[in-house]
Amino acid sequence: MSQQHNGDIEYGYKAKTLQSYVIGLGGSLLLTLAAFGAVYFKVWDDSITYVVISVLAIIQLVVQSVCFLRLNATATGRWNLFPFLFVLLIIAILVGGSFWIMYNLNYNMLSPQLAPLQSGY
Repeated sequence: MSQQHNGDIEYGYKAKTLQSYVIGLGGSLLLTLAAFGAVYFKVWDDSITYVVISVLAIIQLVVQSVCFLRLNATATGRWNLFPFLFVLLIIAILVGGSFWIMYNLNYNMLSPQLAPLQSGY
């Protein structure tokens, strides 16, 4: 259960402090504002902007996981890290499978339309 020691709340394996929450909030806000700024000010081409936004989103995921969920690679923290990594694996399988299905549907739906063009009709 939760215990209180010197203003810090202990939960799980590591004490949660106000400082870690403030750092997480500040980092998340900065990364979000950077992504909005990249789009609003059109600093780069569209393809580079997509990559920048994706990288900023991944960095924000890491910041929020470390600061808010307290995920770490210590021996005791791995009990929280492994389920999180498993969820990421499941999400990657779902997204990859969805792209694979959409690619195959697009290929199979366009094939009959291209057949008359290839045969000379």
